Amino acid sequence: MRPHLLLLGGTTEARALALRLAARTDLTVTLSLAGRTLNPVAMPVPVRSGGFGGAEGLEAYLRAHRVTALLDATHPYAARISANAALAARRAGVPLLVLHRPAWLAEPGDDWRPVADVAAACAALGPAPRRVFLALGRQEVAGFAAAPQHRYLIRSVDPITPPPPMPEVTCLTARGPFTLADEEALLHAHGIEAIVCKNSGGTASFAKLVAARARRLPVFLLDRPALPEAPRVTTVEAALDWLDHANGPRR
Repeated sequence: MRPHLLLLGGTTEARALALRLAARTDLTVTLSLAGRTLNPVAMPVPVRSGGFGGAEGLEAYLRAHRVTALLDATHPYAARISANAALAARRAGVPLLVLHRPAWLAEPGDDWRPVADVAAACAALGPAPRRVFLALGRQEVAGFAAAPQHRYLIRSVDPITPPPPMPEVTCLTARGPFTLADEEALLHAHGIEAIVCKNSGGTASFAKLVAARARRLPVFLLDRPALPEAPRVTTVEAALDWLDHANGPRR
């Protein structure tokens, strides 16, 4: 029986891995998505969607489907998924690797202001009304009801339901990656005065920070969550090497 890789995805890196692994005839690959996006990009490998039911459910899946390697390529802020993956892999005796995207680093001209969470971001924005671009996931935007004095711009892949509870909100639906020209036009058209986002790393959503630098805008960056101890790499190439030579399936 061929080795079975379970790839926890939803990121640019996971898509790249799926594309690279699709032609492998010596390996069964299943890509797991959290199911938060209504119309995900089509993938060249079998896809399952939705949660597993915590660490216990994931452990049961690993055993039932005879998974021989688990590769966590989820978003750096998907702390609960990563914690469940680490626990389930340990209990099931399945080798685990985390593909962890490095954080962005500030450059000259950046006005980056770290904040611990949404509540801290609301406080840091201050009492005076601002036009704020919330470049966050749908799960976080509702917390900005604590700062109703601002005018918010929110961009998401899918419509936000229920609508955000703030009194002045403009919602856009669009799928990245976005170019620098895209982001410059967006900030200009909406008169954006501050950005709140996650330090996601990677290239797909970095252009907004370059645009913010040019406009001298403050960027409030939510701190990254702590992740469980696990072997990790930072590139797709290193993850593929692990599959061939470390704890995962070999050619």
